[in-house]
Amino acid sequence: MTRIHHRTCNICEANCGVVIATEGREILSIKGDPANALSRGHICPKATALEDLQNDPDRLRAPQKRTGSTWETISWEQAFAEIGERTRAILEHDPKAAALYVGNPNAHSYGNTLTTGDLKRALRTRAVFSASTVDQMPHQVVNLRLYGHSGLWAIPDIDQTQTMIILGGNPMASNGSVWTVPDFRNRAKALQARGGQLVVIDPRRSETAKIADRHIFIRPASDAFLLIALLKALQPGVPALSPHIRNLDALWQALAPFDSAACLERAGVSASDVAFLVERLLAGPAALYGRIGATTQAFGTLVAWLIACVNIVSGQLDRTGGLVFPSPVIDMVARTGPGGSGRFHSRVSGHPEVLGEFPAAAMSEEIETPGEGQIRALFVVAGNPVLSTPNGGRLDRALAGLELMVSVDMYRNATSRRAHYILPPVGPLERDHYGLFLLPMAVRNFAAYSPPLLAPAGGGKQDWEILRGLAEAISGERVAGRSPREILDQMLQAGPYGISLAQLEAAPSGLDFGAPEGGRLPDRLQTKDKTIDIAPATFVADLARLSGEMARPVDARLRLIGRRHVRSNNSWLHNSPRLVKGKERCTLMINPADARARNLGDGSLAEVISRTGTVRLKVEVTDDMMPGTVSIPHGWGHGLEGIAMQTAQAHAGVSLNDLTDETAIDPLSGNAALSGIPVEIRAAG
Repeated sequence: MTRIHHRTCNICEANCGVVIATEGREILSIKGDPANALSRGHICPKATALEDLQNDPDRLRAPQKRTGSTWETISWEQAFAEIGERTRAILEHDPKAAALYVGNPNAHSYGNTLTTGDLKRALRTRAVFSASTVDQMPHQVVNLRLYGHSGLWAIPDIDQTQTMIILGGNPMASNGSVWTVPDFRNRAKALQARGGQLVVIDPRRSETAKIADRHIFIRPASDAFLLIALLKALQPGVPALSPHIRNLDALWQALAPFDSAACLERAGVSASDVAFLVERLLAGPAALYGRIGATTQAFGTLVAWLIACVNIVSGQLDRTGGLVFPSPVIDMVARTGPGGSGRFHSRVSGHPEVLGEFPAAAMSEEIETPGEGQIRALFVVAGNPVLSTPNGGRLDRALAGLELMVSVDMYRNATSRRAHYILPPVGPLERDHYGLFLLPMAVRNFAAYSPPLLAPAGGGKQDWEILRGLAEAISGERVAGRSPREILDQMLQAGPYGISLAQLEAAPSGLDFGAPEGGRLPDRLQTKDKTIDIAPATFVADLARLSGEMARPVDARLRLIGRRHVRSNNSWLHNSPRLVKGKERCTLMINPADARARNLGDGSLAEVISRTGTVRLKVEVTDDMMPGTVSIPHGWGHGLEGIAMQTAQAHAGVSLNDLTDETAIDPLSGNAALSGIPVEIRAAG
């Protein structure tokens, strides 16, 4: 008998509602849920891949143990017992020898969010790394310094704005990032239909730029220079700011030494484009949003700060139609500490921790360097850092020397192939879902809960059950506490709307509590004095580093940037045949003039060389690229020995992060500088 289920797609940040038809365990169809007030019937191709992931014959379904190059299936009892024994032996020799890496999918699993701390405490480690320092940490540092909490997000109110400016983001591919905005295309169309404008600033004419009213090219990693020129152009027209904004004079004083014309020359942006942006921002309502391309660079935190400054001084922060603070159903800001930095430092290079983490780019040196605290045991939870962190080749070699590596993962991939144990969680339709981290930054104040669609097969374990099982095996003690589902129910009831999990389950398409609105400051601020210091001393001091960069001549080499595609999600959807079929997507995009200068034709083979490595891949000549800039997509490179993913192997591509530099780090956030990598390119023999 056919059954209809209303659920949430848990693959990306959009949290789109889906309607799934099943017959027994067979998936008949996956469609968008028109009754879901957040996604409004929209889904992207990734949602249909839920079936591919669930039924993938390459997906691991029981614990795996590696001995040499041989893998064997073992029981959960054996896996936990052996891992616990081996970990304790390592920690008895050196209590600081264990480390934890947490990958991006953890942000999509509320169960992991609520239980990762159990594993960290069992390991007794400060050596924590995550995808945050290759992705979003600059934003969180700015949230902390300006608003008083790293998790307090101000998001663009696209549904009520007149000008949406996107700097280094591509929501047509991502459905938003640290901004949950499903159905972006139709939201952009509605903006344009009411006379508004969509503006994209990007070194590539991205999918989002192609539907924009105006696209502005910018040289990679020069965003800070553009933003300073924009702020200086805004200064004469700045409206009277609210009393909860302080230190404005210090901001203008800090920016005074920068020459606007020189800044724009460095960025490759015209003064007329800046004048247009000033006009739109001051007219309002308007919102400036920056994402991956803006913050994954050596000045990523400065860029995130300057973006906030633009929104503040133009009067768009906390304004309906500008940047607004949502009223989430579960307020994580009220339930968690604000975060901090610099409380301890990494062993080898002395990197300050940021929000309790060290830079992911520093993992290799912490594994390779002998001495007390050398990482000898590494636990990787839903992550593939060999493909997703800088200089993945070096990290891959380092992983091979670990005494113990445990991966909690569904696949044997570029990272987990080095593990001694792989512990696979159940499939995506066998676990429940709530967007604990992502719904607080959504374009609607919205909540939806998805119970498991299918019962776990063959004794499979939920991801959080694996984490608690590891914690208990290592510590030798039972982890006391409620299940994630019980905790979720308590958080919902304690939230501002006072709903229970039972009430939420009774609304399978979710509950909508309206659009976020302006006017929430200063009450929403978490700073002690309920004000925003617009010129924090640490940010102002870092302008000297930017000034030094301005004084150096521009490197004549081509600059490499990444890109993403709507049919991909970092490194882990390339084993879905329906998502990788069609035109080859792991290509080197290059401007026609740059291609001609190097005797490269469309479809030819190019060699790309950086300080850290060399890759060869097919050329895609396109005027979508700004001259002087080339692009390789993030997340590919599955052609390594030992990967048990047949489709991904057949569409291996190359890893962008064989070219990125692990020594290039934004010092204020520890974030990797992945954008604007200098490269040389030549025709491959």
